[in-house]
Amino acid sequence: MNVLIVEDEKSLAAEISIFLKKENFLCDIAHTGTEASEKIAVNLYDFVLLDLGLPDYNGLDLIREAKGNHADVSFIIITARGAVEDRIKGLDLGADDYLPKPFALAELHARIMAVARRKFHIQTQDISLGEFLMNISARRLMHGDGEVEITRKEFDLLYYLVINRNKVLARHQLYEHIWGNTLDDQYDSNFIDVHIKNIRKKLNAHAPTPWLETVRGVGYRITTDS
Repeated sequence: MNVLIVEDEKSLAAEISIFLKKENFLCDIAHTGTEASEKIAVNLYDFVLLDLGLPDYNGLDLIREAKGNHADVSFIIITARGAVEDRIKGLDLGADDYLPKPFALAELHARIMAVARRKFHIQTQDISLGEFLMNISARRLMHGDGEVEITRKEFDLLYYLVINRNKVLARHQLYEHIWGNTLDDQYDSNFIDVHIKNIRKKLNAHAPTPWLETVRGVGYRITTDS
């Protein structure tokens, strides 16, 4: 998933980014509110980790602005501010959680995953997918007693389709959420199509995948209710 870290403490921002990348997140960093606003305007993020105490911007205004443009983005406020009023205002504006500094990176990760479970209605670490089972924590795709060999990015792509079950996801959405933000037109190529083709081939060797649908001219959708 794609994360924007909005933090003016450069060392902390870098530390968070390094940690989350090891946990298979894509990360952008903004050190000012202006930079964050520009990035949110042109990129698709699943999460924004936001320090309210920015040098040039009221973090609460950034939440309000971002929610007006991208209602699906989830905010976790990370700040040294301890005032109850700030927490209430942030949550009232649509922030999903609040984590005061200093914090453990493992706790930040746990809170991100907790928000993701609520957001995508994920109840367990195992997600049924037709005759397959995805183990999220272990990042394994199983069929019966055997494991389906897919690449890390193929797993990420399949997982993102699964958590957005029954939604049509455009190729550029999939590209940005799995490979990161792009300012060119790579997502208009057959890049995603090739990856979906490879996923289908590997899964079909074990069982049919009629639930992985191509929506002509748009993108892809997973429709299974399993």
